[in-house]
Amino acid sequence: MAENVTLARPYAEAAFRLAREENQLDSWYDALARMAAVAADVDMKSLLDNPKVDHAAATKVLLDVIGSEISSEQKNFVRLLAENQRVSVLAEIHQLFAEHKNAAESVKDAKISSAFPIDNAALDILVGDLQRRFHCKIQASVEIEPELIGGVRIAVGDQVIDASVRGKLALMATALKN
Repeated sequence: MAENVTLARPYAEAAFRLAREENQLDSWYDALARMAAVAADVDMKSLLDNPKVDHAAATKVLLDVIGSEISSEQKNFVRLLAENQRVSVLAEIHQLFAEHKNAAESVKDAKISSAFPIDNAALDILVGDLQRRFHCKIQASVEIEPELIGGVRIAVGDQVIDASVRGKLALMATALKN
């Protein structure tokens, strides 16, 4: 939802600046992931949205469920979100923070779709090739899609490399129609 991203952007940028100043990008990334997961829980949403529940009590429950592993700055961040009724955009905050973190660390996400499971050695070779091609670190996630028939389809940002049998068959079908 575009509106949620708009609401989340200033919080994500503030969290990123603070995390970078403290040299704690990984800690904040993990904490935001945990916060987003807790905030996405149906029971937590209903508690936070319930007007009969005291705001401070709901925030305390939220912090207790998130856990004690987060820093005092991260707890203050949760309190700020709760005060401004922005807990519902924690997933978007986490996503935007991840984008800022990846840009700062020259990392790109690659979604690799394969018709069959890829062993670790082949995945390492593929990631190495992608890193040379895109001149950055690649963080790969693999998804099995049997409908590809064979080969792989790789999406890095807005660039797609389709080396699947299904993709090649689609190209041949288009060529035959024209």
